[in-house]
Amino acid sequence: MKIRFYLLLLVLGGVLQTAVCAQTSNERILVQLDKVISQKEKYRSEREAAIEQLKQRLHYASSNEEKYKLCGELFNLYLHYQADSASLYIKRKEYYNSLQRHPDRDIEIMINHAEVRGVMGMYNEALAELQAINPHQLNSPNREYYYFTIRACYGWMADNTVDKTVQEKYLRQTALYRDSLLEIIPKGNNHQIILAEKLILEGHPDKAIPLLNKVLTSSLGQQEKAYAFYTLSLAYEAKKDIDMEVYYLAQTALIDLTSSVREYAALQRLARLVYHQGNPERAYTYVSCSMQDAVACNARLRFLEVTEFYPIIDKAYSDKKAQEKRLERILMLSLSLLAISLIVLAFYLYHGMKKLSAMRKDLSQTNKELVAVNKQLQQTGKIKEVYIARYLDRCVSYLDKLEQYRRSLEKLAMASRIEELFKAIRSEQFLREERKNFYNEFDKSFLELFPHFIRDFNNLLTDEGKIEPKPGEILNTELRIFALIRLGVTDANRIAHFLGYSLATVYNYRSKIRNRAKGDKENFEQEVMNL
Repeated sequence: MKIRFYLLLLVLGGVLQTAVCAQTSNERILVQLDKVISQKEKYRSEREAAIEQLKQRLHYASSNEEKYKLCGELFNLYLHYQADSASLYIKRKEYYNSLQRHPDRDIEIMINHAEVRGVMGMYNEALAELQAINPHQLNSPNREYYYFTIRACYGWMADNTVDKTVQEKYLRQTALYRDSLLEIIPKGNNHQIILAEKLILEGHPDKAIPLLNKVLTSSLGQQEKAYAFYTLSLAYEAKKDIDMEVYYLAQTALIDLTSSVREYAALQRLARLVYHQGNPERAYTYVSCSMQDAVACNARLRFLEVTEFYPIIDKAYSDKKAQEKRLERILMLSLSLLAISLIVLAFYLYHGMKKLSAMRKDLSQTNKELVAVNKQLQQTGKIKEVYIARYLDRCVSYLDKLEQYRRSLEKLAMASRIEELFKAIRSEQFLREERKNFYNEFDKSFLELFPHFIRDFNNLLTDEGKIEPKPGEILNTELRIFALIRLGVTDANRIAHFLGYSLATVYNYRSKIRNRAKGDKENFEQEVMNL
């Protein structure tokens, strides 16, 4: 049971996949067809250009033979494009033939008349023209042309007849002339296509499809290819394979429209199918295109075929558009309410974001201040660490030196060398050397903490006012004063006491250096403290 169930699932899955693939393939080709319809004017201009070129050649043709041939080409271009103009060039063919009459041409012109009247829906007149011809007396090209035309004429009459009995009569005639055509037409693509058509109408579409597929692998002109595609659509219609029928009708319509043919059957049949598949918009586009072309060509049968189905598609299209408009109004109302809600929400969000922005700004400023304070604390800690270590060492050194100095004085006193003792006591050499050593230690310690101080300090001064220590100096007096200021010692009395200068001397140095500042002289010392 399980195995059967899984097999059933696989089969269903395969069928579903095939259907989806066909649908996807059809959608691609239908989109391509939609694009071609939107560019229909471009293809019409190309056909008009080809017609105009032939007209120019006809105008400058010198021989009646060439003029007759060019009129025949113009007739063929106009036949399924503009039937009235095709009739005009039949008359011109008659004129050029009358100048040098040829019996085969007389027959060709009669069949031309019948063919164009069949396109225009004048079936009785077309049959009257054709029945006046004895096909057994015709040459091979005219006989083949005759059977093609009379078969098509009876086919059109069958399509245009409501009475089933009369329709069957016309279909029998169509089949008879098709058989006659198959007897005389040379073996080749056209023979195979007509044979496939016969097989389809006799209820053997499965035999017709391989024949047509083989034809499509050979080199075909556009008209032959359209004929093969259309016959394939009939085969798949007989098999009730809608997707493949749609595909081959779309292929036929593509060739019709890119060739700028206006008398055709594929597009209106395709319109019916896509309508039944639930796409009234596309069906409306196809049926509208078909109606415009049928009117422009004066193809009565095609116009009747379109008008028969046009009201149904038009109503479905109108209903769908009305429903879309209702949905659009509902959607617009919903969007309006949503927009109002969003505006209100945006208003509240704006105020909330404004408050949040202010808080972030305050927080950012606080963070900056904290970073600055932390940096200052780190620097202060480093200064304390360096200077405490240095000056503890210095104090111990001073104590050692004072001990040595005391012992030297003690030795002089014990030796009763009074004069040398007084001389040593009165000498300032010891203090000068110690002060010098003290300042050297201070300078070294400071530049360890602030290695770029001299460069940064000079950047605050004008070029003429820059200060550089002399050879052998680490810092001179001016630099040492501002080094103390950088360390936070801004009181003039403390600076004067530290350096052993008078208060006036310190003021003079500070004032002199301040006057050399490049920027604001009032904020100069603050800038030094920020170095």
